[in-house]
Amino acid sequence: MKENRKYWAQRLLALIVAVALVSVACTQVPVTGRTSLQLVSQGELASMASQQYSEVLKQSTLSTDKEKTAMVERVGMRIAKASEDYLRENGHEELIETFQWEFTLIEDDETVNAWVLPGGRTAVYTGILKHTQTETGLAVVLGHEVAHAVAGHGNERVSQGLLTQLGGAALAVALSQRPSETQQLFMAAYGVGAQVGVLLPYSRLHEREADRIGLILMAKAGYDPREAPAFWQRMGKENGARPPEFLSTHPTPDTRISDIQELYLPEALPYYEGAGRGK
Repeated sequence: MKENRKYWAQRLLALIVAVALVSVACTQVPVTGRTSLQLVSQGELASMASQQYSEVLKQSTLSTDKEKTAMVERVGMRIAKASEDYLRENGHEELIETFQWEFTLIEDDETVNAWVLPGGRTAVYTGILKHTQTETGLAVVLGHEVAHAVAGHGNERVSQGLLTQLGGAALAVALSQRPSETQQLFMAAYGVGAQVGVLLPYSRLHEREADRIGLILMAKAGYDPREAPAFWQRMGKENGARPPEFLSTHPTPDTRISDIQELYLPEALPYYEGAGRGK
């Protein structure tokens, strides 16, 4: 009987701890306002991401094309600045210091992909440039990927893994005393240690949020968001029935383009006009 009471007391304690952690670790996603579970500090997550980013670069061939490399850095930094301006203007200034933006072009024409890790470390693969075609096309891609970082999608994914695999009291111990547990779950959430150039896909909810936020960021950076549908049409034709990694869990091209034209562009265009651009 005593053992039974002890068991249920431990279960209750774990539940109380889990509820407390969830209640204090929920934050709102910029732009959409959706409540997001983020159990790991942005600083800690950025530190783990930095380590993995270094490993990816060691295993990759960096582009020596100065013009393309400069374009990636230029577009990336313009969108990064726009994201920081947006965060500052909308009451999320505390997030800005967690980003140390870095934009790297990796020479790999077979990989049609780009990604941003928590903290702002970014990789673009040369394989996607044939689809971006222009600087504005690249802004569509980097706006989308920076949006994942600004929205804390990586933190949410790692947090869900922590809560599912460890749970309750064990989670509190892992976060405070067993950082290796968090590191392992970061690896599991991103997959960056398994195969260079492949990160595990975000959920479709995250992808739609990144589409919406990304258009605002590129528009605020002075890139015309009306170029986005044409880019997604080009991407939709890639590899026929087998989409590239960049489209792994994205909505279908028709759905995406419809959402962009009907829902997201009307919201993003005022930012483009406010950046000194016209119709």
